[in-house]
Amino acid sequence: MSRLRLLTLAAGITAAALALAGCASGATGTDASSDPDAGYVTPGKLTIATGDIAYYPYVIDDDPSSGEGFESAVAYAIAEELGFAPEDVEWVRTSFEAAIAPGPKSFDFNIQQYTITDERKQAVDFSSPYYSASQAIVAVEGGAADGVDSIEGLKDLLIGAMAGSTSAQTLQEVVEPTTAPQLFGSNEDVVAALNAGQIDAFVIDLPTAYLATAMYIEDSFIVGELPAGGIPDEWGVVLPKDSALTESVSAALDKLREDGTLAEITDEWLGAGQGVTLLK
Repeated sequence: MSRLRLLTLAAGITAAALALAGCASGATGTDASSDPDAGYVTPGKLTIATGDIAYYPYVIDDDPSSGEGFESAVAYAIAEELGFAPEDVEWVRTSFEAAIAPGPKSFDFNIQQYTITDERKQAVDFSSPYYSASQAIVAVEGGAADGVDSIEGLKDLLIGAMAGSTSAQTLQEVVEPTTAPQLFGSNEDVVAALNAGQIDAFVIDLPTAYLATAMYIEDSFIVGELPAGGIPDEWGVVLPKDSALTESVSAALDKLREDGTLAEITDEWLGAGQGVTLLK
């Protein structure tokens, strides 16, 4: 083979290698997910979980695939940063407790108002925070909590919260009630107990409290916002323990925070909960 022929062949091989390298360096999350070792539940898809029932303002009409609602919008923003088109996102449902229990998961990440705690980190991974929430007391008009304007005034009330939640921890550590709190398996059970007169009030995150009193619980009101408890109530995306995706999901959220996208989503869906009295 002539020297000219060899040089031409070498140049062609080099150009092809450079082209392949360029494709790899510009690969989207979807391209990467086709690799079985990339860490995705389904290659080529991003599988996201939310609650068995997902409520406004986090998900609109219990339809996370709509992209409407705070956490649905955050999830699709993460997906875009990872390189996934909306049609490549698949949704599954889990209970709150099952998602943070040890063991294999049916999702790539789960988003349903999970507070980042050291205890939970023993069983699952967390992304960097996407929201910092405060807790509030909700009660019904004319009940025992009507007229209470201080933490001291809450202490003798029978107050409920969801077991294992930051709401329950804040209730214990901030209010320090003299009557043992009533803990329930879900926020739906807490609301049912309030409506049935089994508790005087309950603790829930402020965005949910604001919308619950405005739309879902008749004759209810926000008694006030509670100071932070023993841990900051920062919400993170839950991933399986030692997930290969934890770093990339955190990086996506960090970028969304830095470029203002998270602030825009928060303002759109949670901006109404301002101006509630802070109880002292």
